[in-house]
Amino acid sequence: MITVRNLSHSYSKDGKMAVNDISFEIERGETFGFLGPSGAGKSTTQGVLTGLLKLQKGEVTVAGYDLNKVRNERFNKIGVSFEQSNVYSKLTALENLKYFADLFDVPTRDPHELLALVGLEGREKDRAGSFSKGMKHRLTFARSMINRPELWFLDEPTTGLDPAIAATIKDIIKEEKAKGTTTFLTTHNMYIADELCDRVAFIIDGEIRLIDTPRNLKQRFGQKLIEVEYIADSRPVKETLKTIDDGDRRKLAGIVTSYDIVTMHSKEATLEEIFIQVTGRGLL
Repeated sequence: MITVRNLSHSYSKDGKMAVNDISFEIERGETFGFLGPSGAGKSTTQGVLTGLLKLQKGEVTVAGYDLNKVRNERFNKIGVSFEQSNVYSKLTALENLKYFADLFDVPTRDPHELLALVGLEGREKDRAGSFSKGMKHRLTFARSMINRPELWFLDEPTTGLDPAIAATIKDIIKEEKAKGTTTFLTTHNMYIADELCDRVAFIIDGEIRLIDTPRNLKQRFGQKLIEVEYIADSRPVKETLKTIDDGDRRKLAGIVTSYDIVTMHSKEATLEEIFIQVTGRGLL
């Protein structure tokens, strides 16, 4: 669905690259996470793929269209939800969706259905300018689905949302994946990436450091740990031990034999911990 070969992009003439010679492929129906801190090159890459930025260098194919050849009909196949909501404030929620629906040359979804899907039912006739930041974000998300996109670009889809609404958004993403939608997800939230993505790419300073599945990354870089809490001298003690370390394994056996266990469970490295290990950088 997406093929990128040696993509580079610069905003200046001093040779400094926002994206530097990156390559990757995304299969049809895959949810692909593009992960990195602010300024890593996520938004620049998304901008090129969605047509907001002109392709400067490299070969890129999106939804079957070569980006070196301008073909406006490709926009019928893609949907985009930006981190910064860009709805029309003077239009109602319903008018926003109807306006954008008219821009496409393909059958579109019922705006009422989409507003209900993102929890804006009953607010159809309210102007978007009166909405909170989170409500505008949900309206932007709903708008990205209006043309039933085959390829869906999501930029921080749960940012600024309360946990219940964020869970709803994640469920919608999973439902669209089940229908065969391909998703390009840019985020610095490793938890949502771990939950939703088939594969992830770590990007830092405009360069991709690695691409793999979350599971493979955890097996490759993550340590297998046991977190145990027990009572010693009438006080709770908590320790984290490595299952691959002989000394820690003997210590764990001694704890189990000698003390009352309060809790004990396995623990694996998070994607965020692995990202820091691989790149040497945090996500903020």
